[in-house]
Amino acid sequence: MTSTAPHAQHGRAPEEEPPSWQRRLRRFGYLPRRTAGLRERLVPPYVRPPGPYLWSLLRISPALADRLMRLAPWGGPLLVTLVAGLARFWNLGRPHAVIFDETYYAKDAWALVNQGYEGSWPKDIDRRVLADPGSVPIPTEPGYVVHPPAGKWLIGWGEQLFDFSPFGWRFTVAVLGTLSVLMLCRIGRRMFRSTFLGCLAGLLLAVDGLHFVMSRTALLDTVLMFFVLAAFGCLVVDRDRSRRRLADALPVDGDGVLRPDAEIAEGLRLGLRPWRLAAGLCLGLAFATKWSGLYTLVVFCLLTVFWDVAARRTAGAHRPYLAVLKRDVLPAFVSTVPVAIGTYVVSWAGWLFTDKGYFREWAKGRSGLSPDHVGGISLPQFDMTWVPEWLRSLWHYESEVYSFHIGLTSGHTYQSNPWSWILVGRPVSYYYESPRPGQGGCPATETEKCASEVLALGTPLLWWAAAFALLYVLWRWFFRRDWRAGAIVAGVAAGWLPWFLYQERTIFYFYAVVFVPFLCLALAMLVGAILGPPGSGERRRTAGAITAGVLVLLIIWNFIYFWPIYTGTTMPIEEWRHRMWLDSWI
Repeated sequence: MTSTAPHAQHGRAPEEEPPSWQRRLRRFGYLPRRTAGLRERLVPPYVRPPGPYLWSLLRISPALADRLMRLAPWGGPLLVTLVAGLARFWNLGRPHAVIFDETYYAKDAWALVNQGYEGSWPKDIDRRVLADPGSVPIPTEPGYVVHPPAGKWLIGWGEQLFDFSPFGWRFTVAVLGTLSVLMLCRIGRRMFRSTFLGCLAGLLLAVDGLHFVMSRTALLDTVLMFFVLAAFGCLVVDRDRSRRRLADALPVDGDGVLRPDAEIAEGLRLGLRPWRLAAGLCLGLAFATKWSGLYTLVVFCLLTVFWDVAARRTAGAHRPYLAVLKRDVLPAFVSTVPVAIGTYVVSWAGWLFTDKGYFREWAKGRSGLSPDHVGGISLPQFDMTWVPEWLRSLWHYESEVYSFHIGLTSGHTYQSNPWSWILVGRPVSYYYESPRPGQGGCPATETEKCASEVLALGTPLLWWAAAFALLYVLWRWFFRRDWRAGAIVAGVAAGWLPWFLYQERTIFYFYAVVFVPFLCLALAMLVGAILGPPGSGERRRTAGAITAGVLVLLIIWNFIYFWPIYTGTTMPIEEWRHRMWLDSWI
């Protein structure tokens, strides 16, 4: 006799009774994994809003609760972004100094937006820039620079808006740092299908000390981080849209249940994917800011292809890799790699349209042979006369820059090994002054000099908790095949692992800012696990909420505690020493 039970009507086998140990664990909030339907696996629904019990506990009327839920998807992220922006723009022009590598990028950016190429600045010009920037002439002699121009163009536009001053050259970086918080809130919401966890990820980024300091300093790494995160967000949106397109094309049986179909899953063309084109543009801008963005380009291109494989397999494809090879690989390549390379070349427009840039006229009058070495590696020579002179000059410039980067092994006080980054082993001091008592904000009652420092230090409790969160997402990826965990791992790997190839090179902890957003996503995912899966019992939810709440509050407190050494606030030397938790931070 044919079964008429609901599960039989939907084409699923009757569920087996869970083992006795699982039944006993239900009283502690354990829930066996539920098998999701095909549409739910292709297009997961968002987490349902809190029930009426929570609203009644907070004394919020149903009408107001409904309005809050409708505003939350954008209202929550915007509120978190407002907090992050106020913190980042507060007293942005202080310290009134050229701190750390601002001495390169602030001046190069000013020359770039005014004459199209970087100049060779005198070594003792910083004091004059701070005292009277209007009197400082821009050098017409071209300067040898070792980073592409996209990030410096952005810094320079801030200087054009607010003058050649500390606030001016930090303005654009602060804007991008603030917007990255908004992006992470929305990306986290889309990945976790939870407005709360998305806003939590953004809040964690807002209170990370390294991201905070880098958002207030005119270096290129925050610009790089912004474009990497933007590219990732574009690919996540593209993933959702392509999977929805697959779901809409699949057949529905007589009971209204979506069914897999191998022919559709393997043969459907997904059409124009503008979000992947946008990702290619962002990846090109990342690469055009710092060359390390090239690793992210490779990782993210592979990531989006694997997402297509998973989507077609879920939809019923018997040979998903072959289907993706036929239908998706070429469009994915065209949407990302040529777009990124074209964006990189366009970023050199100022150098291309002048004849005064460094190495700009290198190819003029030369034989047209390709370089016989790059970075000390011998190469065969080819006749390159068919290549335009400007492109040969640019290639020569790039080969010289590559040689510089791989040969950069001179020691530095604040250099660090990438192994130590996740433990915040060696932060970088951008600025340090020792005002005497009664001067520079140092209380006259002090018996010793005070301290005023800007230290690029990640919020320690956040980073140490994120180390455990990384282990959790690795477990989710390996054993649960959770795509969200895999995406987070890919983001961290693209920004961190390449530096292990250059351990002889002089590298710094602040390079890690590019993968800080992914650490925050990992920690938000761990918090979601602590809170418990949907449908957990009241006891389980309460315990999880208390644990997660304590963790987040401790991280916020930790950020507030280190605020003085993030902002250069003058403090008694004993207070400064109390914040040097590790000897390697000094």
